[in-house]
Amino acid sequence: MASKRSIMRIQLDMAAKDRLESLCERRGMTQIAVMSRLVNWFSLQDDYIQTAVLHTLSEDSMSALAKSLLKKLSSGKSADGG
Repeated sequence: MASKRSIMRIQLDMAAKDRLESLCERRGMTQIAVMSRLVNWFSLQDDYIQTAVLHTLSEDSMSALAKSLLKKLSSGKSADGG
């Protein structure tokens, strides 16, 4: 039985679209497969990683977050929670 799917539209600037197409070509994957895996991976990341990727903090706060992430990663805890 096929898994249920949800279809969404995304808007990309041309540079992002070009990079996505290049990535898909290099990996031999469809844009749907790449985006599905990225969204799934991203949604499983902790708040630190999500905040860093989304750049939702001020420069000072981002600096503090980066230092905290480096400390966390160097202590042996992986960024993916495993």
